[in-house]
Amino acid sequence: MKSRSPVPMGAPMRVDLLNCADEPIHIPGSIQPHGALIFFTAAGEVEGWTENAPAALAAHLELAKPFGELGLPAEVTELIQESLDSMSEGEAMPMVAAITVGDTEYDCVVHAHEGRVIAEFEAREVAADTVAQFAIKAHSSIDRLRRQKNVDALLDTAVRQVREFTGFDRVMAYRFRPDDSGDVVAEARRDDLVPYLGQRYPAGDIPPQARRLYVLNTLRMIADVTYHAVPLVGAPGAAPLDMSFALLRSVSPIHVEYLQNMGVGASMSVSIVINGRLWGLLACHHMGPKRVPYSIRMAADVLAQVIASTIQGLESREEAELVERAAKVRTSLVESLLLEEDPLEALIEHADGMLVAARAQAMIATQFDRVVCRGIDQGSGEAIVATLPDNVHELLVRQCSADWPEEAREGLGKWSGMLGLPYDPPSKGWCLLLRHEQIEEVAWGGKPDKSGQIGPMGERLTPRGSFDAWHETVRGCAHEWEDGVLIHARMTLGELARVSNARRAQTEATRAQLLAMLGHDLRDPLHSINMAGIVLEKTDSASKGGTLGRRIQSSSNRMQRMIGQVLDMSRIDRGMGLGVALERVDLAALVEDMVEEARLAYPTIVYELKIDGPAVVMADSGRLGQVLSNLLSNARHHGEPNQPIEILLRRDDGRAEVCIANAGAPIPHEIESGLFNPFKRSSLNNPRNRTGMGLGLYIAQQIVREHQGEIAYRHQAGAGGQGTSAVIFTVQLPLAAQD
Repeated sequence: MKSRSPVPMGAPMRVDLLNCADEPIHIPGSIQPHGALIFFTAAGEVEGWTENAPAALAAHLELAKPFGELGLPAEVTELIQESLDSMSEGEAMPMVAAITVGDTEYDCVVHAHEGRVIAEFEAREVAADTVAQFAIKAHSSIDRLRRQKNVDALLDTAVRQVREFTGFDRVMAYRFRPDDSGDVVAEARRDDLVPYLGQRYPAGDIPPQARRLYVLNTLRMIADVTYHAVPLVGAPGAAPLDMSFALLRSVSPIHVEYLQNMGVGASMSVSIVINGRLWGLLACHHMGPKRVPYSIRMAADVLAQVIASTIQGLESREEAELVERAAKVRTSLVESLLLEEDPLEALIEHADGMLVAARAQAMIATQFDRVVCRGIDQGSGEAIVATLPDNVHELLVRQCSADWPEEAREGLGKWSGMLGLPYDPPSKGWCLLLRHEQIEEVAWGGKPDKSGQIGPMGERLTPRGSFDAWHETVRGCAHEWEDGVLIHARMTLGELARVSNARRAQTEATRAQLLAMLGHDLRDPLHSINMAGIVLEKTDSASKGGTLGRRIQSSSNRMQRMIGQVLDMSRIDRGMGLGVALERVDLAALVEDMVEEARLAYPTIVYELKIDGPAVVMADSGRLGQVLSNLLSNARHHGEPNQPIEILLRRDDGRAEVCIANAGAPIPHEIESGLFNPFKRSSLNNPRNRTGMGLGLYIAQQIVREHQGEIAYRHQAGAGGQGTSAVIFTVQLPLAAQD
């Protein structure tokens, strides 16, 4: 077996921007030339090496030869043995020793990965005492970083300190966005270099597999971008060597070309990893070749860990403050909801606190088609409510205009971001938190696109060649909803839903008791009272007893109607419907009967009836009469005194249309939005309709819907701005098919 000859390991694939995302950069099959590498099996036998290793290390390397027989310095054999002894599940942490081979000083770093021991020998140009001085500087830098009170100051200090003890021409701090693009948020540079501070670099500059390696191996150095890679040789048939944690690993030719296009001669990157995520990056550039000793790089790596820890602490404190503030708002809101009769009033009362906790600029609360707004005009609020889907029970998140229904985008105005909390889906209860569009002027680090041209590897797609700031105005998106805000919103939604369910359960229990009382305990005595009123009226019609009898009948009939409305509402709310029995009905005759009945009951009111012709519909005459009676009653109660009530029946495009109009001002906008809701505040305790509960239009709408028809309100101004304006309710029903 020892007589076998090693063979090249891993031929580099042809790479351009079309396939760079698939490039296996962790198994390049080569290293950078300022060092050498040997790797061993888990049994400690040689499995392969770099072509330059025998000469650089003055070692006679053979496949399957035990590491102890290679004649390597004692410090190296000790590290290999320790790595083998400490290997767990094929892994062992890196260990380092300074050695000298001939006239060359090396930093020897040994680690284990996937069951192999990898020994790297990186040539060092700087003397050990100089390295020690750098280490002292790095230690003082760490102390300075820990004293910073915010992220911006922390990163600004970091780039200056790293440049000071490493000597790079430029050190930049990137902060990555959720879309993986990165902003240069801090920079220390040589005075003659073009600044990159404030520029953004697209996510494609760091492909996914490179991003993964930045998390696994937090420090990476390219000593000379013009290097010629040294290939690996190894046992025939051996698996490619995974160099994810190697120091000398060769880099992608695409990345090398990218750096060359920037005019960079050497680079070092130090990852800032928080909770397993690549939060940011310290990118160091030198305009010519540059080697930074291993121990100094490790100091920079420790610095990055201190940065990550400090950032995590700062963000945690900020998040804790947000959580505390949000919890107070949530607790206060829930208390109000439990006490306040109207949920919308409670939500608007706490709007300011909710907006601060969510970092939003406007809030909309809606239920039963009623809409109330804070920080946004009523018309825009209603337009946004119209975009909400039905039967949603989870948080609805919209970030950009593209997240909204296409037909609604033009009418959004400045609003792009929305958190929708569907706290009571059965009643279409929503609480909406809005963020306005964040118009952003982005200075890209070069135009973020691909270009086809002749590059060092032939004709192909290559990285962009210009890194001058390329400005773009980004529109249509709000500032992204933070994780803490989303968590708070979900918790608030849960609390709102629990309160709504509790209120609904309480209402259902109360309603069940009320309906039982209405249906049994009150109807029978009311019937008896009504009969007594009839008897009293007939027995003494000429005296005060007759008047009293009529009053008793009127009051008991009114109570009977109220009871009937409540029972109807209960059937509607339970999804039972009103049980209409459809038959052919002469709508003209029904309208005439209802108007005549109103004339007899209220002889002082003028009813102007106009019927354009016969109209036969499929209807339940009793229920349809209930609708007409309600609309006539509304016109009587809310119309201007001494003005006629107009009733028009006509046919239009296969439908029959009944219009009932009374003179009056338009219904206020805030009332109009909830006109067909039950128990409207505008109806309760209305001096012109003291016994109204706001159920009439609610029930009328359901009756019309069960007839496959429509009921609607509109206001008509007087001709030319003069004369009497009219409030008009219209009922449309499909005409019955002819026999």
